[in-house]
Amino acid sequence: MDKKTRVAVIFGGQSTEHEVSRVSAESVIRNINRDKFEVVMIGITKEGKWLRFNGPVEKLGSGEWEQIALEESLAARQKCILDQSLAGSGSQNVLAEAASARSIFNAAGVGEDNGQGIDVVFPVLHGSNGEDGTIQGLFELAGIPYVGPGVLASAVGMDKAYTKIVFEKEGIPQGKYLVFNRKALKANVDDVVSKVEGTLTYPCFVKPSNSGSSVGVGKARNRQELIDTMVEAAKYDRKLLVEEFIDGREVECAVLGNDEPIASTVGEVVPCNEFYDYKAKYIDNNSRITIPADLPESTIKEIRDYAVRAFKSLDCAGLSRVDFFVHKGSGNVYINEINTLPGFTSISMYPKLWEASGIPYDELIERLIDLAVERFNDKTL
Repeated sequence: MDKKTRVAVIFGGQSTEHEVSRVSAESVIRNINRDKFEVVMIGITKEGKWLRFNGPVEKLGSGEWEQIALEESLAARQKCILDQSLAGSGSQNVLAEAASARSIFNAAGVGEDNGQGIDVVFPVLHGSNGEDGTIQGLFELAGIPYVGPGVLASAVGMDKAYTKIVFEKEGIPQGKYLVFNRKALKANVDDVVSKVEGTLTYPCFVKPSNSGSSVGVGKARNRQELIDTMVEAAKYDRKLLVEEFIDGREVECAVLGNDEPIASTVGEVVPCNEFYDYKAKYIDNNSRITIPADLPESTIKEIRDYAVRAFKSLDCAGLSRVDFFVHKGSGNVYINEINTLPGFTSISMYPKLWEASGIPYDELIERLIDLAVERFNDKTL
């Protein structure tokens, strides 16, 4: 019998999207082909603690996994201390175990385990310290293949201000925008407001530059709302983005591949709230998704082309979801943002778009793992 590929699914994390990550991970683990893959579950708590989890997968989404994993970890440590004491090695410096990046995985049960190493890491993480290049750098140092874009693409893709610079260079249409930092807002809010009003009109949107799932995003219809939304956004990032309001339909396109990526069909989101915020995405569950979007074929082709160009402009790998607006009056297409580790919940657009394009969930997971190994080999040969 062929040896199964050992996949470490990492979930949770310290970002504001911790809960979404858990639900995404549960979906991935439920749908992965167990005939081909052996799954190792690794959770990261909100406090940053890495824990191996061996319990039932249905405990992930609810958050119950953490207490189970903590109890298992404590029991394992107590056994280790007892074994070392009996062996006369109680003086061993545990910190010496952290001499390499791979040893971090070992400590969490991700690396060598009873002679079996991890073949691929599947990070089902969203937001800061998950899709911003930080954990990708750790995987690079550990020399382990991982699903998704690399350090540079993840870091730039997470920072909406920088993606706009890249997309502008690539010639992909987008709305007007301004960037401010938190210190400027605190030092002279009137000056910031004047600059916004001198460039944009109301309504406009305010976002943390580094955040996901629409956390901290607000719509400002007047000066006071602009101030309030900027103050709120500043709670999540030191850099703020103020964007032109585009009266458009919200559409999304999934991209899959490495150097020769392909684009899915296009889906449209009709949010249950005023815009597609965190509550509309993950709590109310009343937003309507249409796949494929009811758009002219020429517009769908344009969106797919822009999605691939956006993906390649950041040198992405594996997967990304690219979001657009289609102006309700002119029909013009404008890029909104790219998501380098999009949601994988049962209602997430990325797997739904590929399912509608002929790639079912389990096959999609397998392709992503294969792409991770392909990219790793391409870099190391």
